[in-house]
Amino acid sequence: MAVISIAVGMVKYGFMDLIEALRLQVEWGADEALLDAVQDRRAARVAPAPAAAQAPAPVARAQAPRLAAALPGGVAQAEQLAAGCESLDALEKALAGFTGCALRDTATQLVFADGAADARLVVVGEAPGAEEDRAGRPFVGPAGQLLDKMLGSIGLERAKVRIINTVPWRPPGNRTPTEAEMAVCLPFLLRHIALVRPRCVLLLGAVAAKAVLPPPEREQGIRRLRGVWRQVKIPGLAAPLPCLPSYHPAYLLRTPMAKAEAWRDLLQLREFLELTSDKVESH
Repeated sequence: MAVISIAVGMVKYGFMDLIEALRLQVEWGADEALLDAVQDRRAARVAPAPAAAQAPAPVARAQAPRLAAALPGGVAQAEQLAAGCESLDALEKALAGFTGCALRDTATQLVFADGAADARLVVVGEAPGAEEDRAGRPFVGPAGQLLDKMLGSIGLERAKVRIINTVPWRPPGNRTPTEAEMAVCLPFLLRHIALVRPRCVLLLGAVAAKAVLPPPEREQGIRRLRGVWRQVKIPGLAAPLPCLPSYHPAYLLRTPMAKAEAWRDLLQLREFLELTSDKVESH
């Protein structure tokens, strides 16, 4: 957990300098303050305050709903904008002008997508990292290099698949997107998939699976979800779309032992694409 340490010495630091320092630390994900003196918490247990005078709930508990309420237009505006986009160019422009997600205020730029606009496979990741934020393209760092190797191992080129993220802006400090941030970006993600019209979707990591899969599947961990095809209804597509959850490349870099399971998922993906390709050619 990130921590803000507040100094009392305003003689040493100007007021505006302190405000700027606090703003920067909040952008990095700081959500708790340390007092200058040690607090005696035993007194609170001996003589609890009356219910009406008790301190408000910690910020972390109310952060997501308060964020959702503060977003101008929020999910409803996102759904309306996304539904009105008839092309990927229109969708990118709509996202670039969308002010309903606070992540855009701290990110360097929008990270829209990479790869073919008519790809057979859409790959959904989590969120842009620092390198993606600078480059404006998803999966360009170490995890992206591993993804390229994973795709190449089953005969796929990066340029021929469509790569997007659950949220198109980098969260401060590379933290995990909140549910409110995922919810407000979801209409654009689903519309993106519908406009590409792929044969299947590869969901990389728990965040992507949680965003795209319906309940109760979305409540399960990625270790339970991976390796099993799910049929997901995507607005704008006539039939449910096969989606395969698997591990995120960043997780595989941290946990090499999981690569064997990821390889089995890739083999399933290759088999599905070859099977559907044969069916298309036969028609």
